[in-house]
Amino acid sequence: MKIAIGCDEAACDMKEAIQRMLLEQSHELLDFGTHDHQPVLYPDIGVAVAEAIRQGRAERGLLFCGTGIGMAIAANKVPGIRAAQAHDTYSAQRASKSNDAQILSLGARVVGLELAKVIVEAFLLSRPESRSRAKLDALAAHEQRLRQPRSDLLSRLGDNLAP
Repeated sequence: MKIAIGCDEAACDMKEAIQRMLLEQSHELLDFGTHDHQPVLYPDIGVAVAEAIRQGRAERGLLFCGTGIGMAIAANKVPGIRAAQAHDTYSAQRASKSNDAQILSLGARVVGLELAKVIVEAFLLSRPESRSRAKLDALAAHEQRLRQPRSDLLSRLGDNLAP
């Protein structure tokens, strides 16, 4: 599997360890950094990983930061991307099975390395369930509606507000 991966300075060690594990399993990796403990703007890395997924350059993404929260928020800014933060295997599986999340975000200050490895495995081995299709279609429809140009939204609001 081709996996896009990235982290901020708080999770550099975790990302490196997960990378080694994935390479041993013959996964192909696209590494978006960071590669040291110097402060970085995590949104830039989260968005870069998400854009790689959206462009089809990778099948799945893994993001790491102190809590996993910031990276998930950043990745979710990219249209069509579903990034989920998880700190247990069940949530990681459900992120994929129920929500077709393409990206998993983990907090290096929240979970230990060995647990992180198991969580990543659970996520990568899970696939969306067909029974979730209606929910995923509803999410996509809302995203499309909310991405409409502002002028179109204002005109529709005006139509609804007319006496």
